[in-house]
Amino acid sequence: MTALDTFQGRPCLWLPVLLLLGSGHIPGVTGETHYQPGDPVMLYVNKVGPYHNPQETYHYYQLPVCCPEKIRHKSLSLGEVLDGDRMAESMYQIRFRENVEKRTLCQMQLTFAQVERLRQAIEELYYFEFVVDDLPIRGFVGYMEESGFLPHSHKIGLWTHLDFHLEFHGDRIVFANVSVRDVKPHSLDVVRPEEPLDLTHTYSVHWSETSAERRGDRRHGDDGGFFPRTLEIHWLSIINSMVLVFLLVGFVAVILMRVLRNDLARYNLDEEPNSGSSTDDFDQGDNGWKIIHTDVFRFPPCRGLLCAVLGVGTQFLALGTGIIVMALLGMFNVHRHGAINSAAILLYALTCCIAGYVSSHFYRQIGGERWVWNIILTTSLFSVPFFLTWSVVNSVHWANGSTQALPATTILLLLTVWLLVGFPLTVIGGIFGKNNATPFDAPCRTKNIAREIPPQPWYKSTVVHMTIGGFLPFSAISVELYYIFATVWGREQYTLYGILFFVFAILLSVGACISIALTYFQLSGEDYRWWWRSVLSVGSTGLFIFFYSVFYYARRSNMSGAVQTVEFFGYSFLTAYVFFLMLGTISFFSSLKFIRYIYVNLKMD
Repeated sequence: MTALDTFQGRPCLWLPVLLLLGSGHIPGVTGETHYQPGDPVMLYVNKVGPYHNPQETYHYYQLPVCCPEKIRHKSLSLGEVLDGDRMAESMYQIRFRENVEKRTLCQMQLTFAQVERLRQAIEELYYFEFVVDDLPIRGFVGYMEESGFLPHSHKIGLWTHLDFHLEFHGDRIVFANVSVRDVKPHSLDVVRPEEPLDLTHTYSVHWSETSAERRGDRRHGDDGGFFPRTLEIHWLSIINSMVLVFLLVGFVAVILMRVLRNDLARYNLDEEPNSGSSTDDFDQGDNGWKIIHTDVFRFPPCRGLLCAVLGVGTQFLALGTGIIVMALLGMFNVHRHGAINSAAILLYALTCCIAGYVSSHFYRQIGGERWVWNIILTTSLFSVPFFLTWSVVNSVHWANGSTQALPATTILLLLTVWLLVGFPLTVIGGIFGKNNATPFDAPCRTKNIAREIPPQPWYKSTVVHMTIGGFLPFSAISVELYYIFATVWGREQYTLYGILFFVFAILLSVGACISIALTYFQLSGEDYRWWWRSVLSVGSTGLFIFFYSVFYYARRSNMSGAVQTVEFFGYSFLTAYVFFLMLGTISFFSSLKFIRYIYVNLKMD
């Protein structure tokens, strides 16, 4: 059972409480307990899993270890459940400021199958996580040593004694760690199938006073060096991104605008002597992007799908910006990945109104009539692929007994939040967008008969534009992308949200600049089909991100196994899809603004 179950039957309380749980700030709750000497200190066992597979975790009691007769679980927040935590009371007896020397925890007789289960876990570098007073304690389940080639040595041992080190300041615990220093592992190499293995698990507790008054946040952060330290500022990524964005902005602002100025001067000068002639006569002696002024604002096919892409893309732009700004303002603890996940879920539900408004507003502007279908398409454009991907990933976790599989109560809660918050806000936003829509007001009149598009050279094809438009924004974030992957799919801790916000702004700027340049080249070839081309050109950055995820999995990580592989590629696909929607939206609106600008400044009959 989780803390979420407390609010069953009272849906009106869910949203504010979940916001507090997801943000990590509950008024009046600090996460620290005040103790008196001799007070019991509860140590919770949490999860185990392969060190190199961060998302593959299992309940600690799934291993053949000391376990109480009745397992009592701790109530968890939404963020902890999403992070795979499943805390349960342990058999360790710890009292505040009372040292313990080699106390027996339990005595066990393991069957050969249980010993093989432990051997397999140790060979896969399983680590365990305990929690005491909201502080993590992590260590490896056993010891493995391989040495030599001829003769080859392969030794496996189980840590049967744990030494807990706790530091206190006044009446509060500020640090906790576990050590196996000077402890000899129990060998699992000579175990006969017909004989059970007798084990005695023991532990020691050592208290020491410290001058540190604050623990900081150690729940998913500094735990004595078991996981790598927080990433430092990476200047190479920043310099690389800045150089690229300056070059692109300079290209668009200087070269492209000079070309446009010359085009506008030539077209307007050529038109003055022919001001009395008809538009058709003028078209016959002209070429370039002006000749398609009667077709450039011709509405595209699949306009409902295009508007849904723009609506959901705008929603994720607001969502991404909101998450980074919240982190910069300290609105949730940046070390708690689960809290960030829960905050993202809630922000997604709340920003659904943006998707509905933008999609329905633009759909009505370009002459769409089936606005109900447009709203349904908008609300399904991301939620359906996400649900299908999540269903596969969650089923694999469930089949393997992983704690990353969400409980039924949490699934129902998240579904209810979407049904009661996300979907209604999409509909409300769609209604407001439809009612507030103004005419498209194109600068040029569109003819009834479309102009024939001349054959285009290969370098103006959609594939080439997607390659250029996707590679340049990707190169601006390629270095930073490694650190983000190392955080999400590794053991690093990312706290440089100021740098992340800066790189995010650079990504959007590069996408807008390259979109304008590619759109100009397309229009110069008398090809007026820019609507979908602008979305695909820069939106293809998502493809490069997915290809990078494949490279990262194969060359930059030690992940393995079906559980971790399915989760990695499933959510990497969704990440690439989100970037396609965001950057495609930025690209489209940049191109639309640019096209309006050049045709407004063009003199025409």
